[in-house]
Amino acid sequence: MEEIERDVNTKPLSWKQYLVVASLLFGLFFGAGNLIFPLHLGQLAGANWGMATFGFLVTAVLLPLLAVLAISASHAKGVYDIGKPLGNSFALAFMVLIHLTLGPLFATPRTASISFSVGLQPVLPKSATKPALLIFSAIFFILAFIISYKQSTILTSIGKILNPLFLLLLFSIFLLAAISPMGAAKNQNVTAAYQSAPFFNGFLEGYNTMDALAGLAFGYTIVSAVRQLGKTSAKSNAKVTARAGVIATSAIGVIYVGLIWVGATTLNQFKISAEGGTVFNQIVTYYLGDFGHALLATLVTLTCLTTAVGLIAAFAQDFHRSFSKISYHGWLTIMTIVSFITANFGLDTIISWSTPMLMFLYPIAMVLIILSISGSLFDHDPVVYFWSIVFTFIPAILDMIASFPALVSKQAWALQLRAFQLQFLPFADIGMDWVIPAVIGLAIGFIVHFYHKQRTN
Repeated sequence: MEEIERDVNTKPLSWKQYLVVASLLFGLFFGAGNLIFPLHLGQLAGANWGMATFGFLVTAVLLPLLAVLAISASHAKGVYDIGKPLGNSFALAFMVLIHLTLGPLFATPRTASISFSVGLQPVLPKSATKPALLIFSAIFFILAFIISYKQSTILTSIGKILNPLFLLLLFSIFLLAAISPMGAAKNQNVTAAYQSAPFFNGFLEGYNTMDALAGLAFGYTIVSAVRQLGKTSAKSNAKVTARAGVIATSAIGVIYVGLIWVGATTLNQFKISAEGGTVFNQIVTYYLGDFGHALLATLVTLTCLTTAVGLIAAFAQDFHRSFSKISYHGWLTIMTIVSFITANFGLDTIISWSTPMLMFLYPIAMVLIILSISGSLFDHDPVVYFWSIVFTFIPAILDMIASFPALVSKQAWALQLRAFQLQFLPFADIGMDWVIPAVIGLAIGFIVHFYHKQRTN
C-alpha cells in the first residue's frame, strides 16, 4: 500500500507533461461522432441554445472528467471495480452493459453509420441508401478487424496528422460562420421541449456522447499514464488528472459551444435534421462546397475508423479478461460481426434504441461516480452504495421504458407505468425523476453507516 500512497516523483510536473495527459484525455473524450449531437442540439434549442449548452456541458464535459477522477480516487482499474462495492454480480452486469453500449450495440456501429451519413449518403439516391450502407459498413469493419487483429499502430500514427487536420477544418467552419452567419441564433425557433426546460434537455442530450461511460470504462488508461509520470498516490494522481482535465475539457467545451451555436444558426437555411450527421454535411457544403464535403467525408471516415479500432480492441481485451474461455481474437470476431449487423439498421435507429439504455445507465453511473469520489467520507461502505443505487435503479428503469421507441413505450403496460411515474415521481416529465430518490437513498445509506459505526465504537 505504501507504494501506492507515496509519489515516486515528488517534483511538480512540467507544462509539457500536463499537455501530454491533456491530449490523452482529449483523445478519449472527443471523436468525430461527438460533433453530430451538439449540432443537433443547436437546431432543437434555437434561440435557447445558451441555456441548453450549459446542460450539455455538464454531462458531456464535466461528468466524463469526474468519471476519470473516480477511477483515480478509488484505485479502480476499470468499470468493474467501480461497481464492486455492490458485489461481484452487480459489478460484472454493470461492466457488461457499459461495454455492450460502447461496443457492438450502439457506439461502435455508430462509427460506421456516422461516416456513411456524413460522407456517402448525401450524394446517393434514397433507393441506394440501404445497399450502399451494407457495402460501406462491410468494408469499414473488415478494415477495423484487420487492424485490431494485427494490433497495428498504423492508425495511431495517422491520427497524429488526422486530428490536427480535422480541428483545422472545424475552426475554419467556426470562423466562416462568425464572419458570415446563416442567421442570428437568438432569433431562431425553439422546439417545444426546449421552450420550458432547455437546461435539462441539453443535460439529457449530453448522454448521447457516452463519454461518462467511456471515462469509467477506459479512464484507467489516463490514470496509468499519470502514474508513469511518477504521481502514484491517489491524491496527487487525481490532482494531476484534474489539472490536465481542465485543459482538455476547456478545449472540448469551446468546440461544443461553437457547434451548438452554429447548429442554431442553420435554421434560416435548413430544416431540423433527424440527427446531426445530415446538418454537419449541410454546413460544410454550404461554406466550402463540394471540396469541403469530400474533405469532411474523408476525415470523418478515418477518425471514426480509428475510434472503431480502439473500441473493438478494448471490448475484446476486457471480455477476454472476464470470460477467458473465448480468446481475444474470438471476441474480436464477435464484436466486429455484431457491430456490422447493428450498423445496417442506420444512424436514426441506432440513436433511437440507444437512448433508453443511456437513460438507464447514466443515472446509475452518475451516482457511482459521486460515491467513488466521496468514498473516503464513509469508508467506501457498501451499505451507502446499496441504498443509493436501489433508490436510483427504479426511476432509471421507468425512464428507460418511457424513452423506448413507440413499439415498446406505447404498449398499454408501458403507458400505465408512465402515468404512475408522472403522478408520483417529481421531475419525471423532464427525465430527472431519479435525482430525489438518489438523494433519499444516499441519506438512508449515510444514516445506516454512521449508526453501525457508532455501535462498533
